[in-house]
Formats: sequence, structure tokens, C-alpha cells
Amino acid sequence: MNDDLKIAQAASLEDIYVIAEKAGIAKQYLEPYGTDKAKINPAFTETVKNNKDGKLILVTAITPTKAGEGKSTTTIGLADGLQKIGKKVMACLREPSLGPVFGLKGGATGGGYAQVVPMESINLHFTGDMHAITSANNLIAAMLDNSIYQGNLLNIDPDNVVWKRCMDMNDRTMRDITIAQDKKTNGVERKDHFVITVATEVMAILCLAKDIKDFEARISRCIVAYTKDGKPVTVKDIGAAGAATVVMKEAIKPNLVQTLEHTPVFIHGGPFANIAHGCNSVIATKLALKLADYVVTEAGFGADLGAEKFLDIKCRSANIKPSAVVIVATVRALKMHGGVDTDALTEENIDAVLKGTENLQKHIESIQAFGVPYVVAVNKFSKDTEAEVSALLNWCRENHHPVAEADGWAKGGEGMIDLANLTVATCEKENHYAPIYDVNESIEEKINKIAKIVYGAKDVEFSPEAEEKIKEFAEYGWDKLPVCMAKTQNSITDDAKLKGRPVGFTIHVKDLSISNGAGFVVAYTGNILTMPGLPKIPAAVNMGIDENGETYGLF
Repeated sequence: MNDDLKIAQAASLEDIYVIAEKAGIAKQYLEPYGTDKAKINPAFTETVKNNKDGKLILVTAITPTKAGEGKSTTTIGLADGLQKIGKKVMACLREPSLGPVFGLKGGATGGGYAQVVPMESINLHFTGDMHAITSANNLIAAMLDNSIYQGNLLNIDPDNVVWKRCMDMNDRTMRDITIAQDKKTNGVERKDHFVITVATEVMAILCLAKDIKDFEARISRCIVAYTKDGKPVTVKDIGAAGAATVVMKEAIKPNLVQTLEHTPVFIHGGPFANIAHGCNSVIATKLALKLADYVVTEAGFGADLGAEKFLDIKCRSANIKPSAVVIVATVRALKMHGGVDTDALTEENIDAVLKGTENLQKHIESIQAFGVPYVVAVNKFSKDTEAEVSALLNWCRENHHPVAEADGWAKGGEGMIDLANLTVATCEKENHYAPIYDVNESIEEKINKIAKIVYGAKDVEFSPEAEEKIKEFAEYGWDKLPVCMAKTQNSITDDAKLKGRPVGFTIHVKDLSISNGAGFVVAYTGNILTMPGLPKIPAAVNMGIDENGETYGLF
């Protein structure tokens, strides 16, 4: 079979006006970017506000291998499968970050015959949202340092600046830097570091804001530094809120594209789930719910990360309720959790598959803790053997877990019909969704509940720095906010090397930060990094333009 890029390049796309009409979006509210993508004018939301909400389906996964388990592919394929069985459906996805595109994982537009298109555009510059977020963030950083340089009327402590510059690229050399070196005219010299754009608070606010005015109100509240006597300094204090909002004027609008089978898709916002909250924008999700009977969305990495944050942060903030959760499992990831080395995952090993189901079982239990009906989707890869897939399906059935095969990569929507039918039935089941903690509980209590209920930890250990931050945050009333855990995606623990379902472990909270505009406290565990690095052989080395002007190597 052709690779993902060739399939996408060969695809025949419908004009974006046709896709908009299919979704129920009136022509006058469409702002096209060429013929294959468009933004939606915010005024359209008012015209559909009285529509009944559709069913919301969340796609999550077990703890993935480094290459990922096809969660986006499953999301896209499921949307196409629902369309195949006659349902009015939309998908809602995050925008890919250039960091993973050029790093290890590649793009985030699905794969095989379950893709969103135009694949190249979406994975690269798309409609410019990532650049706007980067610019808004760095505008605030520049105005902050300028305020310190120009007389420091706010009495900002240069050693207590917490707002970081960003770039949408993996670059480990930018983690720890010194700025304004050599000359006084360069500014006030201080230590600083970059974060990746998708880990910024600007990104989180884009994805949680109701509209542009809510965005401005939230960005105004962001804490950028502290004064020399320990008082917080906000974006509003440095006079940057209005300008940052102007930069985001177009980016706040959701982007409309399509699948290979012409199912309408909103792609908007893209926070990482290991260091941010990992969900697409509330604006896109809520608009899709007014337009479709079924909305399929995804949250990053495993259920311990993206799904927990979707159910504890996004749903609470947006006042939305999922009707079903799809948990993606793959034979290769289960073999990894069953003890197989990564270079041997293509070799048949039924015993390892069954041993690895311990990880799947933990993620199922985590979803059950939220009271939401679920289904397991076995996302098939070409090197899976029939015996391995059968063993996994039988394990699910023997343990009374609703399960279906997902073959969207090879067959598109046709390969997802069984999953689509099962998911529709699951949406009608009894639903007792509720977040696992009350926001009025202490920060320690909230972190303990996440660690023990979702990760399966025995204990939580707080560093002296974290304990000091907890006291400080309580003084400002920030302890009543939800918690966003920053944790490795490679294990349900905070140690990336521990696979399967470890028991008796301790989660180590090393530090905390406040995202007052986004509306949550971030807790940093283990050795989590906010600026990833490139692998030894980045995906970028295999990319280029051929003699016909066609891109190659993008995946």
C-alpha cells in the first residue's frame, strides 16, 4: 500500500464550500483559505446556539509506544465509519505541532485511508494558528522584559520571571539560556528558557476560551512574574493583553477541513497532553455538537494523560458531557507492555500480548472511575498476526469489555463499521460521568486522587519547592483550580522506563506553576521537559521536494 503522504496527495478533495454545506455551515460564514480549508466566522455560532447537542465521543488509548498507537487514525476512521452507517457526524482534532512532525512521531492527521486532508498543509503551516500563538506568547515576553528595562516601574524581580518564550520546534539547546548578554542596551541580563509552543498558556487559553472576549479576559489574568516583594504581575499589568488578543484575532476561529471520505472535520488548537491539557478547542467542540448528531474527538497519549484532563478539565470548564469513550489498544503496544523489546515488536508473541493487557485493564478502570461507558478498539497494523488479534479480542470478551476491530488504516470507513455500530450502542448506555475530584479540595488532595485513581500509585511525594508553591498558591486562591499533571507519556508512572501496570510506586511532584488565565495549576512530575529534543535521526532528514515539486518524507 502507498505511504500516507502519497495517499493524501492522490486524494480527490471536495471544495470546502461543499464540506461546509454538508456540515450545515452557511456559505456567508465561511472564510476560505484556498479551496480545501476554511475558518468559520464567530458570528455563525449565534445562528445555531439553540440546536440540540449531539453525542460526544472521546477517543483515548493505552500507554503508547514512542511511535503512537493510531489514536488520530482511529478518530478519523470512526468518523468515516459513522458516516458510512448513515449518521451525521463531525470529527474534532488538534492541530499538529512542527516539533513532532520534524522529530520522531511525524504528523497528526491520521494514516492510510483514515486521514484528514490536505495532509501537507495541516501538518505544516496550515492557517497560521501556531505562528499566531507563538507570536502572542513572545510579544508578552518582549513587553515584560521591556518593562523591566524601561525603569521597572512595576518593581519586577528579574530573578522571578515565570513567563517563558516559545517556539514550535523541538530544540533542547533552548531549554536553559541567558538573555540580554554583553551590553546594557540589550536589556537586563537574566537566565531564561524556551518552551515548545504547544505547552504555552496561550495555547491552553485558545483551547479553553469561549470566544475572543473570553480569550482577552483570560490572557489578562496570566501571571508573568513576581515583584521584589513577592506580588504577582499579570499580562494586564504590563499592558500586553489587548495586543496579544489582536494577534490571536484570526487564530481563535476554528478550521474546517475534511477526511479522505469527505467527512467534515474541525481542527483547532493543539496542546500536548504530557505537559499541557491535550485537547482541541472548546470553541470547535461545542460548535460541532450543534451541527452533528455524533462528534468524535481525541485527547493526547493514554487515558492517564489526555483523557483524564479532558474529563477533569475540559468537560468541567466547557460544561459538556461525553456519551462514550473509545480506548485504542494495539497488539504492538501490548507486546511492549508484556516485556518485548521495541526492536522485536513485529514478531508474533501471544503470551506478551496477554501479559500486556494489564496496561489496558488499568486504562479501562481509569475510564470507569469517571462513570462513562466505554468500548475497546483494536487498531490493526499490517504486521499483526491473526492469532495475536484473536487473542486480544478473546481477552476483552472473556473480561466483558465491549470490543471491535478498527481497520481504518487499510480500509477507511468500511473497516470501521463494526466499531461505529458498537460505539452508537455504547452512547445509549447508562452514563454517570463526573470528574474524579472537587475543585474545592486542596491541591494535594486533587493530585493524590489523580495519582492513585488514574495512575494506580501508592503514594505521592512533594518536593520542598512544590510544598512551598502549594502554600503560596493557596494564599492567592489558586488552590481552587483544577490540576493539570505534567507527566511522561511512556508509563502510567512518572518513570518512563516502567511499562505494563506497575504497582506500589510513588509519584514525585517536583514543582508547580500557575496558569491563571487557562484556569489550572500545573504539577510537574518525574523528569518531564517542557521543551523536547530531536531524536538521533530526526524525521526531518528524510524530507524534501522532488523534481516534480512534490513533497516527500512527510508522514
